Amino acid sequence: MKALMSDESHHERELGGQLLASVSRSFYLTLKALPRELREPLSLAYLLARTADTIADTAAVPEDVRLECLHDYEALVQGNEMDHDRLALTIRTRFVSLQGDEAERRLMERFPDGIAWLRTMQGGSLNSIRNVLHHIIRGQILDIERFPGDGQVRALSTARELDEYTWLVAGCVGEFWTEMCITELPTSLDSTVSLGQMKTWGARLGKGLQLINILRDIGEDIQDGRCYLPNGLNGPAELEAEWSQWMLVCQEHLRSGLLYVQHVADAKLRYATSLPLLLGLKTVARMKSATWAQVQKGIKITRLDVAMILAEAALACRSPEALEKLYRKMEG
Repeated sequence: MKALMSDESHHERELGGQLLASVSRSFYLTLKALPRELREPLSLAYLLARTADTIADTAAVPEDVRLECLHDYEALVQGNEMDHDRLALTIRTRFVSLQGDEAERRLMERFPDGIAWLRTMQGGSLNSIRNVLHHIIRGQILDIERFPGDGQVRALSTARELDEYTWLVAGCVGEFWTEMCITELPTSLDSTVSLGQMKTWGARLGKGLQLINILRDIGEDIQDGRCYLPNGLNGPAELEAEWSQWMLVCQEHLRSGLLYVQHVADAKLRYATSLPLLLGLKTVARMKSATWAQVQKGIKITRLDVAMILAEAALACRSPEALEKLYRKMEG
C-alpha cells in the first residue's frame, strides 16, 4: 500500500529520474528496467541508502560528526521526527559544500525531499525499506569505527567480519529485493522455490557484488587506510594470496546469484535483476585477466562492455537456460 498517486508521482518524478540516475550510475539501468510496481520502492530505498553512504564517505567532516549524523538519520528513517531539523541543518551547513561530485552535492541538498518521499510509503513497503536501511546504516557506522582515517592503515581481523560487512551493506539488499517482489508483484518469483531459498540466493548475490567493489578497489582503499581483506597487511605476497582467495568466494556468491535470477518468473524483472549480476561478472572477468599491478590500480568495465551486456541480456533472459549459457560464456 502507498499514499496518494499524486504524491507518489511527484516524488518519483522529482527524485527518481535525473537525480537518481546521476548517483546510481550503472544500477540505474536496473532500476529503470524494473516493472512499474517495484520501481518506486526500490528506487526510494536506493536513494536513501546513497544519502547515508555520502554522509559516511565525506571524510572532510570529522568522524564524530558523521557518526552522529548516521545515528540521527537512522532514527529519522525509523520514524523518529525529533532529529529532523538538527540533521537537516547539519547536512546543509557541514556536508553540501564539501561534495566534489556535483551529483552528490545535489543529493545532499535534496535530503529533506528524500525523507518526504519516504513518508508517502505505507504498510509492508515502508517496513521493508526501514529494515534494509537499518542494516545498511549499521554497516556504514561499523566502517567508520573500524577505519577512523587517522593515517594508520588497518585491516579487518577475520573472515567473519568481512562476511558480516558484505551482508550489512549489500547482502541484506538481496533479501529486501525478494521481500519487495513478493509484496508488490506476488507472481514474479518461481513458486516451486521457497521464499527462504530465494532470500539466501539473493543475499549471496548482494555479498558477491560488494566483494567485487572491495576486490576492484583494493589499491585505492589501502591508500585511504582501509583493507577489508583479513591478513591483507601481512605483506605483498599475503595480500595477493588473500585477494585471490576472496575472488573465489566472490565467484561462488555470483553463481548463487545466477540461480536467483533463473528463478525469477517475471520476464521484465528477470532482465532487470540480471544486469547487476552480468555487469559484476564482466568486472570479475576483467580482474582475472589483469596483472596484479593492474588490479592495484583499479579495474573498470567500459561503456562498450555495458552496451553489449544490455543487448545480450535482453536475449538471454528469455529463458533460464539461455541465461545460464550467457553466464558460462562470460565466466570463461
